[in-house]
Amino acid sequence: MMDIEQKQEEIIQQFVNEASNVKASSLVTVIAQATSHPSLFAFSEILALPNVTQLQGTEHSIYLDLLRMFAHGTWSEYKRNAGDLPQLKPNQVLKLKQLTVLTLAEANKVLPYDVLMQELDVINVRELEDFLINECMYVGIVRGKLDQLRRCFQVQFAAGRDLRPGQLGSMIHTLSNWLSTSDNLLITIQDKIKWADTMSELDKKHKKEAEERMEEVKKTLSLKADIDFRGPEEMFPEPGGVMDYDEDRSRPKRRRHPLG
Repeated sequence: MMDIEQKQEEIIQQFVNEASNVKASSLVTVIAQATSHPSLFAFSEILALPNVTQLQGTEHSIYLDLLRMFAHGTWSEYKRNAGDLPQLKPNQVLKLKQLTVLTLAEANKVLPYDVLMQELDVINVRELEDFLINECMYVGIVRGKLDQLRRCFQVQFAAGRDLRPGQLGSMIHTLSNWLSTSDNLLITIQDKIKWADTMSELDKKHKKEAEERMEEVKKTLSLKADIDFRGPEEMFPEPGGVMDYDEDRSRPKRRRHPLG
């Protein structure tokens, strides 16, 4: 299955190329197609095109407003401004509700069923869960767990939406804080690694000293055991290696007769 980000890039480029080469009157059709496409969930590249921004103040400006709604808005926001926007087709209603789930998932990773049902105009839990499974998780824009006991949807992943006007500065600030925190954490980890390396070297040194002392003790005990078994006389004979012996006195001595 093609990765959702790669698929998005291909579809976005397709619509950018198409929108770049048409006049204002034809942009209405391109915008309607983009906001109805089942696999397109990002619109900032189309919004940034010069001929699209030039719809502002013309008879077709409501389609520019519609594109902005799909880039940043939600289903409830559309309903509040429906009188100033084109009427949506079923595919567009579905997409805007999918985008609404992404917006809610940006703010909270646990979405109560009651909030989701109100924001999506869903009348019961069964319909809500079917929508989350078939139109969100199966499509690949979110992953999560349906918790029927606690009546909530636990978000594990959600595709990002287009940045709203003014949101970039806030995001940069958040990322800067995250980077600073990461740098501090990295320094702490490096200090702990150095400490661990030092302790490891000390441990090796102590282990080597203990082994050397153990060898000395073994040699001492081995020598003592050998002395106890063989005796000190056998271990350490008299100098010269010659043992004393008594002269044999059993033979009769010869006497000399005095000379007369």
